[in-house]
Amino acid sequence: MSERSMETLREAIARLEGRGFVGAFRPRPGGLLELDGAEAVAPENLVVEEVVRFEGESDPEDEAVLFALRTRDGRIRGTFVAGYGARSDPDCAAAVQRLPRSGPREAREA
Repeated sequence: MSERSMETLREAIARLEGRGFVGAFRPRPGGLLELDGAEAVAPENLVVEEVVRFEGESDPEDEAVLFALRTRDGRIRGTFVAGYGARSDPDCAAAVQRLPRSGPREAREA
């Protein structure tokens, strides 16, 4: 098992910030909101650069997915954390379903 596969959510966000993903996206009805510029972005207009999955060892509520996202023009780069499972936020789940499935995407387990 690689050292990177053991990183925490906080460490993964810090690593991605070091790669320029300094903004943050939050779910909102109809899409995502980029917090730094308070700009609404349709998930279909984003490129998924990396995906990191986190699974809680003992608590299913600890399950989350971290996305490194950028707009197609590269103007906005940020992260989006989505919880999953029975109690996931409906706006969050809808945004994840609308994210593009192809592109330079790297999935890893943490």
